[in-house]
Amino acid sequence: MLSNHLQNGIETARLAWSRLPNAEEGEQEDIGLVQRSDGSSGGVESLDYEVVENYAYWEEQEQRGKLYVGYYVMVKWFFSLLIGIGTGLAAVFINLSVENFAGWKFALTFSIIQKSYVAGFIVYVLINLVLVFSSVYIVTNFAPAAAGSGIPEIKGYLNGIDIHGILLFRTLIGKIFGSIGSVGGGLALGKEGPLVHTGACIASLLGQGGSTKYHLSSRWLQVFKSDRDRRDLVTCGCAAGVAAAFRAPVGGVLFALEEVTSWWRSQLMWRVFFTSAVVAVVVRTAMGWCKSGNCGHFGSGGFIIWDISGAQEDYSFEEMLPMAIIGVIGGLLGALFNQLTRYISYWRRNHLHKKGNRVKIIEACLVSLITSFISFGLPLLRKCSPCPDSDPDSGIECPRPPGMYGNYVNFYCSKDKEYNDLATIFFNTQDDAIRNLFSAKTIHEYSAQSLLTFLVMFYTLAVVTFGTAVPAGQFVPGIMIGSTYGRLVGMFVVNFYKKLHIEEGTYALLGAASFLGGSMRMTVSLCVIMVEITNNLKLLPLIMLVLLISKAVGDAFNEGLYEEQAQLRGIPLLESRPKYQMRKMAAKEACGQRVVSFPRVVKVADVVSILRSNKHNGFPVIDHTRNGETLVIGLMLRSHMLVLLQSKVDFQHSPLPSDTRAGSRPIRHTPSEFVKPVSSKGLTLDDIHLSPDDLEMYIDLAPFLNPSPYIVPEDMSLTKVYNLFRQLGLRHIFVVPRPSRVIGLITRKDLLIEDNEESATVELQSTSVRARHHDRRFSMGNEDAERPLLNGLLVQGHTSS
Repeated sequence: MLSNHLQNGIETARLAWSRLPNAEEGEQEDIGLVQRSDGSSGGVESLDYEVVENYAYWEEQEQRGKLYVGYYVMVKWFFSLLIGIGTGLAAVFINLSVENFAGWKFALTFSIIQKSYVAGFIVYVLINLVLVFSSVYIVTNFAPAAAGSGIPEIKGYLNGIDIHGILLFRTLIGKIFGSIGSVGGGLALGKEGPLVHTGACIASLLGQGGSTKYHLSSRWLQVFKSDRDRRDLVTCGCAAGVAAAFRAPVGGVLFALEEVTSWWRSQLMWRVFFTSAVVAVVVRTAMGWCKSGNCGHFGSGGFIIWDISGAQEDYSFEEMLPMAIIGVIGGLLGALFNQLTRYISYWRRNHLHKKGNRVKIIEACLVSLITSFISFGLPLLRKCSPCPDSDPDSGIECPRPPGMYGNYVNFYCSKDKEYNDLATIFFNTQDDAIRNLFSAKTIHEYSAQSLLTFLVMFYTLAVVTFGTAVPAGQFVPGIMIGSTYGRLVGMFVVNFYKKLHIEEGTYALLGAASFLGGSMRMTVSLCVIMVEITNNLKLLPLIMLVLLISKAVGDAFNEGLYEEQAQLRGIPLLESRPKYQMRKMAAKEACGQRVVSFPRVVKVADVVSILRSNKHNGFPVIDHTRNGETLVIGLMLRSHMLVLLQSKVDFQHSPLPSDTRAGSRPIRHTPSEFVKPVSSKGLTLDDIHLSPDDLEMYIDLAPFLNPSPYIVPEDMSLTKVYNLFRQLGLRHIFVVPRPSRVIGLITRKDLLIEDNEESATVELQSTSVRARHHDRRFSMGNEDAERPLLNGLLVQGHTSS
């Protein structure tokens, strides 16, 4: 009977292995943002944060009253609540699963090694291998976009770049279960980065009403139709992810502000803060319920992850020099880590991972085996140390009983009152290892040789593991690395200064902050997160000092970890500051291609031909006055044009413009019809089927174009164009010759319009319309064709994005 079950299991595994996609299929599914032959990026498309003020938009605005404005604001707050609850529950589920898998693994291994270390080693390796295999199998075959931390991709999305697959429902599922397998399997990575991606996925799915592919959608949630509103929700999700990962709500808000988002408003700050507060309440409630023993190993650590509030009370001026040295070490090791991971990731993407999903699975399993061999084997080579004199008030037991893990682990020791210091940090969960390194009142627990061995091996493992096809965060490994060399420096300071109040755990905390600052280049948010997770406000000035030094040292060598990875993935981020070379360039010099434009009334066959012949996503629309003068009347987006071709309801037989006056022509479309689902491929020309009769028809583009695109003069500095483009979140800017005349001048006082009973103030300018404004907009008739909207003709401009 047993042999039959074993044979069936082998056949099932063989069948599953044979169904893995080959190399060609693997390349199709990967999120490769490689450059195509035409110069465009395969998986990248810009987002439309600009409001398209066409006739459908103004008609919808006219139907909205004060009640809708209030409802719109309330829904935003309600969605912020849902994002906080959803992300908090996801974080609790991930933590509960990871802590219990790791707890069961170590408890089982410790119980087995009491009889046989060989049998315990085999069980330990197999458990890790199964967990890692489940993670990489889920990612490679179900959710390729779930690999990595996801922060560079989310940062690109909030910068205005939509990458296919990063915010889908299957990516969310892959991120959650993949993180459980990779972190529970003992790899040198963390779950904090994936939690940021998880929060962003939850926010995006709520913003678009769910997932239609998996029939998990609700029309009651389909309220937000613009990329701008969804961007705000994703920002809330990112902050919620950090708040849930570190139980640091204020740190989550600052992380979203400093690291991921490119546009920030006071209204958004309130909602992000509210979302993070909701996450804190959810996580704390779950941990309170788990403290009664309902959740196994999860919840026993308290809301503060690494509480060191009872650590070093004060510090002297003499300690400033070694603390500054810690900052320098963090900057150097962080910059080196960024460079090494960039080189290895480049080799993986361009050589190893192109061989298909089987190679990705084999690679992750090999890394798991190497990690298990090192974490189990190296402590066996370390000689045990006698337990220190026990202090009843410290609450620390030496050695730990079999089956337990924490401080003073008895591993391969010949005597009962001995412990293995290398096993205390190596053969342990990462959270408990960090807690041990941060711990106070444990002077001389670790030898310098053990800490140096752990630093070299874990640093190497973190570099090699980063970039494998599993969900991987870098926060916790960075804290592990930094706290190790920080404790080494602390041991030197204790021996050199001979002062009783100096704690090695304090220097471990500063080392953790320095490495994260040197690698990720965050300052304010990281400082607050470190204070929140350790509950020690007295060390705030020291954390600020090492962060500033490590960031300055790291910036001298390369960019931050997420910026380096974004460049490697081909994500075209617009940084906060333009390049220095742009100061000497004009807007006209940046227009590298000839402009492709549409006439106002265009033949369907010509539209299809133009869309097939180039990859541009925006097209100027040209019209002529009665005296033959050429006018640019607006901008037509490629996605909107595809919607018109698919619906066919606006086709006409006449090549003449239709009457666009208010009420003369019914608007057959709503703005929601032109919205592309987040992170999807959207509508393509191959999805549209047109008959020969359809190709002979015409379309009047005037009701559907954006009549008020942003324009700049051709001789404007490219630096000013860059700042305008980034700060407004634009997708296209028209470059025009110098205007021939000025019809008016707007100053600050012209924009200070007081509210009255007939106008309502709302959060988004795009949803606030004065009655007289849209009346004037609807009064536009054929006389608009006589008045140029853009004064002057368009010069060479790059309209693709």
